[in-house]
Amino acid sequence: MKKSDVAMIILIASVSVLIAYFVANSIFGSAANSSQTVKTIDPINSTIVQPSSEIFNSNAINPAVEVQINGTSQPGTQ
Repeated sequence: MKKSDVAMIILIASVSVLIAYFVANSIFGSAANSSQTVKTIDPINSTIVQPSSEIFNSNAINPAVEVQINGTSQPGTQ
């Protein structure tokens, strides 16, 4: 290869890189132009708050207890 061929390849490659940089920058933008804010949360601590007595009371129906609706005294008998 001649020196002029090498110089032409370097020139075309550098122009291509510059064009690609400006096209990508126009499409995606730069990260320095925009800033974002995020919400932060309170740290988790080990304190336990008692639940409201209006929601969790001692007279509530326990769904884990088997309920008989047919009037028999033993479960499974009819």
